[in-house]
Amino acid sequence: MDLKQLEYIVMIAEENSITRAAERLFITQSGLNQQLLKLEAELGIQLFHRSKNDFRLTQAGQVYVSYARKILRLKQEAYNILNDMAGNKRGTLRVGLTPERGIAMFMSIYPAFYAEYPHITIEPLEIGVREQLSRLTKGYLDLGIVTVTEKDRSSFEYIHLMSEDLVLAIPRNHPLAAQAAAPGAPFTTVSLEDFKRDKFVLMTKGSTMRNLINPLFKEAGYVPDILFESASNHTLRSIVKRRLGCTILPAAYAGPDPDIAYFYLPSRPSWELDAVYKKGTYQMKAAGDFIKLAKDYWTSHPYLTEEP
Repeated sequence: MDLKQLEYIVMIAEENSITRAAERLFITQSGLNQQLLKLEAELGIQLFHRSKNDFRLTQAGQVYVSYARKILRLKQEAYNILNDMAGNKRGTLRVGLTPERGIAMFMSIYPAFYAEYPHITIEPLEIGVREQLSRLTKGYLDLGIVTVTEKDRSSFEYIHLMSEDLVLAIPRNHPLAAQAAAPGAPFTTVSLEDFKRDKFVLMTKGSTMRNLINPLFKEAGYVPDILFESASNHTLRSIVKRRLGCTILPAAYAGPDPDIAYFYLPSRPSWELDAVYKKGTYQMKAAGDFIKLAKDYWTSHPYLTEEP
């Protein structure tokens, strides 16, 4: 069995294009096309519907790619096990990171990881939670770092890193800011009902955080007046700092700031930050050590600083 050939066909399927697949594989388009034609001739069946700029899997192609992915995952898993048994500290670790703070964490812990595993190649990918879970399912990621409110334990294993409140952030010149706790003290609690007349900037619709936030306004009895939505918590915090509106943020972004007042909400909405991997897959020792470094990071870094 030619494993390289399996990789070629899977890549064409992922890109829906033989041109883009060839670019990612660093081979010529003609060479990749010859490999595909050779395989289809051997199998006696077409794997792709072809058009000028589009390659789509046939039913036979779907079967082939499904098993090809399984074989490639098994190969990688076998190498990981053997490398751990031999103490080689070699291999590749593909890690999903949540946008913004995920890459901040990675940059902080990578030097310590590299000191222990200089021959482990890490491939960090900054993507949202849904995409991480999808890629874990398909075997495109080994490990994800995700925020979760619900857990699919039938498909994934979760390792708790930290629990985190969502907090209300308002401009310091807001009339209710006087009720905020002194710097360094636990946040006081206010009701979201008191902010019906205020403008908000919120995380984008469909995000894990927005799905947690929406019921809070429903419970408060109103639809918020939204200035705009953003996928960046740094952006939301910056808008509050500039006295343009209020927002709801993960507590890790609630660092001391003379221009912002923070509050807990009565229901204390929260979520978890977890390491996650596909159920039943082998996690090499390097992955376990990466998770330990991530947990230590979140234990010792309660706040994130704002981007310059």
